[in-house]
Amino acid sequence: MSAPPAVSFEFFPPKTESLEHSLWHAVEILAPLKPKFVSVTYGAGGSTRARTHDIVTRLQRDHGLTAAAHLTCIGASRAEINAIAESYWQAGIRHIVPLRGDPPGGMEAPYTPQVDGYAYAADLVAGLRALHPFELSVGAYPEGHPAALSLQADLDSLKRKIDAGATRAITQFFFKNEAFFRFRDRAKAAGIMVPIVPGILPIGSFAKAKEFSRKCGAAMPDEYDRLFADHDTAPQLVRQHTAIEVASEQCLELRAGGVEHFHFYTLNRAELVAGICAAIGVGQPAARMPQPQRTHL
Repeated sequence: MSAPPAVSFEFFPPKTESLEHSLWHAVEILAPLKPKFVSVTYGAGGSTRARTHDIVTRLQRDHGLTAAAHLTCIGASRAEINAIAESYWQAGIRHIVPLRGDPPGGMEAPYTPQVDGYAYAADLVAGLRALHPFELSVGAYPEGHPAALSLQADLDSLKRKIDAGATRAITQFFFKNEAFFRFRDRAKAAGIMVPIVPGILPIGSFAKAKEFSRKCGAAMPDEYDRLFADHDTAPQLVRQHTAIEVASEQCLELRAGGVEHFHFYTLNRAELVAGICAAIGVGQPAARMPQPQRTHL
């Protein structure tokens, strides 16, 4: 039997005490799955920089996890960003996720590079590479970044990040596996040889997932409207079963296509992610999980 795939998890800095509890509850559930690493995001405009730093260092110090800090070009000078990176290095953090970042108005707002800052993610990658031998995971967009002029321009942007020293690409979430496979083939043809890790978004709320998809340009399969009909008002167990089945079948198809590492956008909720991991052979055996009704995907 082949070894199970590697997994990694993304968390975000909570804004309230109750959300803080949800974050650490999720960490307690997911840490035993032995993720390759866990990452912690910034808010738009770098608005949660201090909280990100605190959570990243706590995850590594207190929970024994390999933690990766998101670091963006937005809202700080090169000197300030270099100082943040240096503080991570001194704290023992060796993995950074360098991103351009969303403007304070969100991903749909226009982006203007800071005059004394790093203009784009490739510039940030090069700057971090000059500071220390960080592991650097950059963003990739199978269906194109919403602000990209074209799919080719977006792929060229990824190539610049890899050429600047990135060691891995993690994709935006997607729901159509053919989009990932096409993107992986195009990246290889462009000379991008680093691992490309698919980002997986479990659907806790179908309405929210559709809104995320609209903003990010991630197309949903037509059958999702049927599979998730009345999903948001259904009993919790039914919602969980449907979401776990859909995402695990997506992962198993990707696995059959050669994927060896999955990155889960947890939204600081563990149950769906733990269920999906069990279904694909990571952690608790799938046979011990509550089995969903088949939906004939």
